[in-house]
Parts: sequence; structure tokens; C-alpha cells
Amino acid sequence: MLIVRNWWPAVTWMGVIFLFSTDLFSGSNTSSWLHPLSSSLFPSLTNESIELIHASLRNLGHWSEYFILALLLMRALRAEIPTRRQRSLLICSWALATLYAVGDEWHQSFVPSRSASGLDVSIDSFGAICGALWFERCKKKPDESASETEKTLTSSG
Repeated sequence: MLIVRNWWPAVTWMGVIFLFSTDLFSGSNTSSWLHPLSSSLFPSLTNESIELIHASLRNLGHWSEYFILALLLMRALRAEIPTRRQRSLLICSWALATLYAVGDEWHQSFVPSRSASGLDVSIDSFGAICGALWFERCKKKPDESASETEKTLTSSG
């Protein structure tokens, strides 16, 4: 039962990512509401600007999906294997998230309105490493952070 408690958030988030990879969240479907919304909020925007905003939001979506996934994977791995070095957990989290990104792009290659993209995997992987690093940074023991701060202050002064 402990395994389920540790892993259900990551597995659930993987399901959300899978949903985002369906036709429902394809570029043509998201542009169908984003373009009119952007035009009404900012009437002076050109179509090119709206397209740039749309592409940027989609890339930010990729990054943030895998940032969150890596956080959840780090949480699960840390609970399951508390004696492992943090760097090993970070690498495992990043690798699992990146493998899921590859599988997700492969899944998208079968969705008629979607396509697989190596660039998307790169963005996903970057989001995953940022999420894992963020988790590691936030989970450091207070005395470790204090000693690092002291080292920085003494070396610069």
C-alpha cells in the first residue's frame, strides 16, 4: 500500500500528460480558442504575434508538464529509496521522465492531428531536469543550506 501512496501522484500526472497528447489538445484545437481570445484582449496584435504566443505557450506547457512530473518522480523515488544518494535519484527521475517523453511523442505519432517531435522531447527533458534539480534544492536539509551559504560568504569575503 505504501508503494501506491508514493507513486499515485506521478502515475496520475502521466495520465494527464497522456490526455494532453490527444487530439483534444492539438495545436489546431488550442489555436481555435487562443487566437480569438488573444485578438479580443489585445486587438493590436498581428496574426504573426498571436502565432508566436501560441507556440511559446505550447512549449511552456511541455516544459512545465515535465517539470511537475520530475518533482513527483523525485518524491516517489525518495520515499521508496531513502538511502540512495540524491544525485542518483535526480538521474533516475530525469531518465524516467525523458523516457516517458519519448513514449509520449511516439504516442502522438499515431494521433492524426499530432506529430512526433524531437524538439518537444528536448523541451520535456529540460523541464524534467529543472524539476529534479528544483526538488533537490528545496529538499536540502536546513543545516546543509546554511553551511553552503556560510562557505559562499566566507569565500567571497
